[in-house]
Amino acid sequence: MSVAQTGRWKVWTAGIAATLVGLTLPSVTASPASATTTAYDSTYYKNAIGKTGTSLKSSLHTIVSSQTKISYDAVWNALKATDQDPGNSANVLLLYSGTSRSKTLNGGDVGDWNREHVWAQSHGGFGTSAGPGTDLHHLRAADVQVNSIRGNKDFDNGGSPVSGASGSYTDSNSFEPRDADKGDVARMILYMAVRYEGDDAWADLEPNDSTTNGSVPYHGRLSVLKQWNEQDPPSAFEERRNNIVYATYQGNRNPFIDHPEWVEAIW
Repeated sequence: MSVAQTGRWKVWTAGIAATLVGLTLPSVTASPASATTTAYDSTYYKNAIGKTGTSLKSSLHTIVSSQTKISYDAVWNALKATDQDPGNSANVLLLYSGTSRSKTLNGGDVGDWNREHVWAQSHGGFGTSAGPGTDLHHLRAADVQVNSIRGNKDFDNGGSPVSGASGSYTDSNSFEPRDADKGDVARMILYMAVRYEGDDAWADLEPNDSTTNGSVPYHGRLSVLKQWNEQDPPSAFEERRNNIVYATYQGNRNPFIDHPEWVEAIW
């Protein structure tokens, strides 16, 4: 090949490379949740609208911290209202399984449903005291045995099928809820991280990317929870629940149900 031909070849290949660099490949990640508007934006959320990052997190903390606390015993009746099966008013819908079960079967025996702390009590040591231990925005009705299998594990993808909760999986240090509950779990965990910032009697609860958090006041995995928030947007059941907690029990809202895009705006 002559020197002139070699020069033309280099120019042609350089042009092709430049064209390829300019191409945008399809994204393999979920796109951020679309911005939403609610009836509460000009009232309840007025001091948070337009903010991002730590400023948004701080504003939401101030907003949702105005909260009526209930007793752990009162949670039983509250869950019968918040978790009521839309198709059967005598039943509650159970987290992790989607099973509809009689409201009267609340307790600790096999076949009963009990009070599941989605942000595990041991992750910060708050127990069942009024405050994080009784906050309805992360307490859900769940089958006793499934609740025991979940234990205090962090949330992540993968594992073996959970008996009694089709579509849920678990391994030695993590739990994956069924697809219909993934977004619910993510928004409950991230609500707790905004509500409890260590400026009261409780620990500063924060999400991280670990699945071995044990008794420290962290919950994971944040990267997976963000994906779940995108994959499973707020349902009518979740929105109704948020309204009942706000209007009937605590007087505060889970902002990530009203504005799921705020998850990405903060984290």
